Amino acid sequence: MPANAIIGGTGLMRTVKLGLIGDNIRSSSAPALHQIAAAQHGIDLSYELIIPAERQLDFDSALNFARDGGFTGVNVTLPYKERAFGYVDIDDAALRQLGSVNTICFGPNGLTGANTDFTGFLKCYRAARGNQKAGRVLLIGAGGVGRSIGFALTQLGASALHVIDKDQQKTANFVKAISQFVPDLAVVADMTRPTRFDALVNCSPAGMDGYGGLPLPETMIPADLDWAFDAVYQPVETPFKQTIEARGVQFISGFELFFHQGVDAFSIFTGFDVKDEVALRDVLFKRVCTGALS
Repeated sequence: MPANAIIGGTGLMRTVKLGLIGDNIRSSSAPALHQIAAAQHGIDLSYELIIPAERQLDFDSALNFARDGGFTGVNVTLPYKERAFGYVDIDDAALRQLGSVNTICFGPNGLTGANTDFTGFLKCYRAARGNQKAGRVLLIGAGGVGRSIGFALTQLGASALHVIDKDQQKTANFVKAISQFVPDLAVVADMTRPTRFDALVNCSPAGMDGYGGLPLPETMIPADLDWAFDAVYQPVETPFKQTIEARGVQFISGFELFFHQGVDAFSIFTGFDVKDEVALRDVLFKRVCTGALS
């Protein structure tokens, strides 16, 4: 249980104060997820959106604002996941390889971090595809979520990983980290060589509210895919999702990642598991699809 445990020394329930630090988060459903999950336990929980630019803060100052303001912890999203990694202690040596965090808890001995994008993707992939191997994957985006999902794919039977990102240095660092972690996996930083891909995974912001578009021009989307995933969940109906489903390819929505990473983060923050995941998922999915904000 985190340092700001929700059960105080007197046995009385304390308020859990959480937040999300990110740039393009006005439409985030994270507050709703945590508040609904908390209500299942009768926990008093608040969840604040912290947009650094709107508060005239940089990321460091935003993190200090939350830490000094009595927050139990914060989630971190685009574009700060990699930067946040440098501020936290991570107990799991394997998770330290990811180079990014999206969940931070504040404690008396400092900041601890976790990556629920990694654990959440493992869950949503297995829920959709069971024990089927990921195969040869073309991954778009080498940022925080891209790294997390790239490492998760090494646990899901990826036989090769081709990574594309506009930031060539970031891509090279990602490929190097994966290669060191799984030396036998074929990892390259482009797709210049003709090859067949089993999967296309979008970890770029393309299609997100405020961004739009496809992660690749439609003519460059590989043919004969077995499955595809889009990390974007707002909106749920992204251009990528529509393009992939029109081809009859199995599609895993970013909503599933959002849900599972959020469930894992709630447990980290509060020490409690979500009581009714089915009910929570149903309510959240309706909110996301209708554009309702918490």
